[in-house]
Amino acid sequence: MALDRPLRDLGLKSERALGLGDGPTHFEEELASLEQKVGLSTLEKAVAWSQTKSMWPDTFGLACCAIEMMSIVSSRYDIARFGMEAFRSSPRQADLLIISGRMTHKMAAPARQVYDQMLEPKWVIAMGACASSGGMFNNYAVLQGVDKIVPVDIHVPGCPPRPEGLLEGIIRLHEKIRAGVPPAYEIRGVAE
Repeated sequence: MALDRPLRDLGLKSERALGLGDGPTHFEEELASLEQKVGLSTLEKAVAWSQTKSMWPDTFGLACCAIEMMSIVSSRYDIARFGMEAFRSSPRQADLLIISGRMTHKMAAPARQVYDQMLEPKWVIAMGACASSGGMFNNYAVLQGVDKIVPVDIHVPGCPPRPEGLLEGIIRLHEKIRAGVPPAYEIRGVAE
């Protein structure tokens, strides 16, 4: 069968088919430098860039982590440089849910309702040890991780985490979005 033979045996005379070098070809190098000079991109990269530069957070502060979360809008940390200057008061305007603090079973239903009201694509950051795993509260009242009710994209460790930790989590979320990683609800499905 002709498809089993290498392309160079079929008469194709390109550098790639002939295997003249392991690195990128001269054409590919010129194209890469042209993309940098002109600013060419794909539609997916442009949409991902715009999603990271206009992300609107909705906060769900439950305990001491909420104080640290509130401080990221101050002039010292200034999340306005990421295009996130205003926390949304309505989940219908937000695309990032920051859950900070310990989630009790009583608050699980309102948190899920806020998550369900957000428009897609939506992302979730679990801020602090209590939101990520229940923290030191291993009892009947505290939910052992918010990922049992909503799919979480980024876990920010600490008790409570410093504002720098939350900024690091936001930057990591932006890197995931720019890399084309889908939101957690598309990967793992929505929790029941």
